[in-house]
Amino acid sequence: MPDTAKLLARLTRLFEDRLQVAVPSPDTDLFETGALDSLSFVDLLLEIEREFGLRVSLDRVELGAFQTLSRIASFVAAGLEARAPASTGRRHANAE
Repeated sequence: MPDTAKLLARLTRLFEDRLQVAVPSPDTDLFETGALDSLSFVDLLLEIEREFGLRVSLDRVELGAFQTLSRIASFVAAGLEARAPASTGRRHANAE
């Protein structure tokens, strides 16, 4: 699983550098505070695709997954994990 702290740091930089938004904490509600609106949300999705190589389909997006930096980090982590190749060195649960 991707390192959540590193993902949060990358997302914080993405918000600051590309969206020109300073987010005070990982749990700040981005919609409630006005940090994200409909236009900046679309920009965010494009930047996630560029930064992490994840395709985000608008018809499958749940706004709650993008409410805070922490939730966005979880969304990105799940996307990165889903596209990662399966580990080849795993042992079976019953193996000793």
